[in-house]
Amino acid sequence: MGLFGGDFTAVALFIGVATGLASFWLGRRLSRRWGQKREEKERAQRLAQETRQQRRARERRQKK
Repeated sequence: MGLFGGDFTAVALFIGVATGLASFWLGRRLSRRWGQKREEKERAQRLAQETRQQRRARERRQKK
């Protein structure tokens, strides 16, 4: 019997695995969100640097 009346190593192992999975999941979500924000900023920057001719050509392609 361990400190808490049960098998302490099994409880500790379960807590370790659970927190590891939660950390992995949270990290993936946050990195995707940051990537999307970065891509949106880069896209806005590219659009701001377009010439009028490039903008009109892009708008024509998007209408199709």
